[in-house]
Amino acid sequence: MVSIANRRSMMLLYSDYDSPIGHAVRIVLAEKDVNVEINYIGEDDTKPEELNELNPYNSILTLIDRDLVLYDEQIIMEYLDERFPHPPLMPVDPVTRAGNRQLRFRVMQDLYSVLDDLKGDNDIAAANAKKELRDNLTAVSPSFTQMPFFMSEEYTLVDCCMAPLLWRLTQYGVKLPTSAKPLQQYADRLFERDAFKESLSPTEKEYNETV
Repeated sequence: MVSIANRRSMMLLYSDYDSPIGHAVRIVLAEKDVNVEINYIGEDDTKPEELNELNPYNSILTLIDRDLVLYDEQIIMEYLDERFPHPPLMPVDPVTRAGNRQLRFRVMQDLYSVLDDLKGDNDIAAANAKKELRDNLTAVSPSFTQMPFFMSEEYTLVDCCMAPLLWRLTQYGVKLPTSAKPLQQYADRLFERDAFKESLSPTEKEYNETV
């Protein structure tokens, strides 16, 4: 495995075209302005033999940096933040840093976890997932009247995880209530970032005509 990865001098990311968590990783890369080769793989594409050898979980999202191969999205994002420290996307002190990790865990558990049902063929499960996603997002909306980013004055990895979800709400058929206006304003701030615009795949650009 190491010998395969070592053949490359430039960082390489395998990503699909429209997975929100793959998009989050690409946002981090864009925020850091990393020189990276991105290989997109569609649902009907045959995965490269190299990827099958490097990733034991048969998933697409994989980062290769010389002899290092990573395939967990949270590990990838933290590695990139430590490997390329500017601009920092995690707090420096251990307590706040742990809080940032906890928030990302909550985002994955409370928001990302419903996406399979939301996009699945079971209409009842999809409707329940849509409602759960809408309700959870609406519940956190008031926090954005106090801080510009997710529980923070600074843009962090939590925001990198939130942006892809918010960008896809129309595609998911999720309409937020008027009480969630602070959340929508937060989403607009995320979408206006140059790194967000640069991170979009050709498929993701079609989700919203305004960027």
